[in-house]
Amino acid sequence: MSRSETMVADGRTEGLLARLRSDWLSGDRSRIARLLIAALGVITATMFCASIMTGAADASVSDVLLGVLGLNNVEQALSLRDRIIILDIRLPRAVLGLLVGASLAVSGVVMQGLFRNPLADPGLVGVSSGASLGAVLMIVLGTSVFGPLFAVFGFYTLPIAAFLGGLGTTLLLYRIATRSGQTSVATMLLAGIALGALAGAVTGVLIFMADDKQLRDLTFWGLGSLAGANWTKIMAAGPIIVLSLAVVPFLARGLNALTLGEAAAFHMGVPVQRLKNIAIVSVAAATGASVAVSGGIGFVGIVVPHVLRLIIGPDHRYLLPASALLGGTLLIFADMIARTIVPPAELPIGIITAFAGAPFFLWILLRGRTHMGL
Repeated sequence: MSRSETMVADGRTEGLLARLRSDWLSGDRSRIARLLIAALGVITATMFCASIMTGAADASVSDVLLGVLGLNNVEQALSLRDRIIILDIRLPRAVLGLLVGASLAVSGVVMQGLFRNPLADPGLVGVSSGASLGAVLMIVLGTSVFGPLFAVFGFYTLPIAAFLGGLGTTLLLYRIATRSGQTSVATMLLAGIALGALAGAVTGVLIFMADDKQLRDLTFWGLGSLAGANWTKIMAAGPIIVLSLAVVPFLARGLNALTLGEAAAFHMGVPVQRLKNIAIVSVAAATGASVAVSGGIGFVGIVVPHVLRLIIGPDHRYLLPASALLGGTLLIFADMIARTIVPPAELPIGIITAFAGAPFFLWILLRGRTHMGL
C-alpha cells in the first residue's frame, strides 16, 4: 500500500471513529449497534470453527474444514476416528452450544423488557427451575408413569415436559406479580425466588426417589453441560429454540414501548396483552428446551443483555440479535474451557458460567446501589 493510500485509509478510520464518538455523545447508538452486530457475527463464526477444531483429534485445520464441507480427496480424507469425533461429537456440541447460549441470552432480554427490570432472568425468577422440574419429572418417572407419552412423542417428550414446566412457572409468576393490570417488579422477584425454591424442593423429592443411574445422570445434568450433545437432542430441542428465536424480533417494537410503561405502550397502539402472551410462551419454550438438553446453566441471560446495554443502549431491535450472537459465542467459549481445563475430565459448564456470572451480578447490584446513593 502506497503512502497516499495509507493516509486515505487512516483518514477514513479517524472519520468513522469521530462519527461513532458523536453518535455515542448524542445518544444515537444505532450505527454502533450495527457495527457491533456485524463484528459479533464474525466472532461467533470464528469461535464456532475454533470449537470444532479444538480437541484431542490430530486432524489439521484444513482437514477439519474440508471434512465438514465434504470436500476432501482420498489423500486428505479424515480417519474414521477423526470423522466421528468431528462430525458426531464436536459439531453437534458446537451447534447445541450456539442454540442454548442464544436462547438463554434472548430469554433474558425478553424477560427484562417484559418486567422492565435489568435484573430479570429466567434463572433468577424461577422459570429455569420450573423447566428443570418438568425435565426431572420425565427422567425419574417417565418410563413408569408417563410411558404412553414417550410412546407418542419419543425423544421430544423431555423438551416438551421442560417447556410445560417453564411455561407453568412463568404464567404463575406473572399472575402473582400482576394486579389491576400493573406488574410489581418487587413482587415478581420475590415470587420468582419462592417458586424457584418450591420447584427445587419438588425436584429434590424426585431425586430422592431416583435410582443410582438416574441419580448420577441428574447430578451432572443439574450442573449444566453440553457433554451429551448429539444430533438427536438437536432435532428434539433445536426446532423449539429456533422457532422461539424467530418470533422474538417481532416483539422488539412492543418491548421498546413497554419501557415507558404499559399504559403508554397501549396508547402507542401496542397490543400489550398479546405481547405479554407471546413473550411468555417464547421464553418458556426457549428456556424449557435449553434446560432439557443442557441442564442448569445460569447467568447467561443476565450478563449478556446487561453488557450489551452498556454498549449499544436499550433498543431491542439491536439488543435481541446482538444478545443471540454474544450468548451463543460465550457458551461455546465456556464449553471449550470446560473440556480443556482439567483433561481428561470435563468440568460442568454451569460451574464456569457461575464463576464468571456471579461476580458480575454482584457488580451490577453494587453499581445500582451506588447510583441510588445507598
